[in-house]
Amino acid sequence: QVQLVESGGGLVQAGGSLRLSCAASGRTLSSYAMGWFRQAPGKEREFVASISWRGGSTYYADSVKGRFTISRDNAKNTVYLQTNSLKPEDTAAYYCAASHDTAWDIRRGTQIDSWGQGTQVTVSS
Repeated sequence: QVQLVESGGGLVQAGGSLRLSCAASGRTLSSYAMGWFRQAPGKEREFVASISWRGGSTYYADSVKGRFTISRDNAKNTVYLQTNSLKPEDTAAYYCAASHDTAWDIRRGTQIDSWGQGTQVTVSS
């Protein structure tokens, strides 16, 4: 099973940017579709973005479309989430996920092989 570790979270002012990383170990990421999810206090976890195993297909939640970009470097066994124009409502713990499902189906968050431990993003107004 692949192990995932997120990093790059922090405190940022509204309008700022952060680049989140998800590093894998144990197995190569190249056979997995990858996704980012987030969970704010008192709310359910929600889908943010996903990417196919080769990176050819990407999907985004409407709330982040045009502001966030998911990418992957299979040679580095790492997936990224570039977050721009951050808003206070983006404040949440962000989790990466690996799945043998498709990048489209990973959005449901149900067929997940591995989850990371999360990295906190806090956006101040």
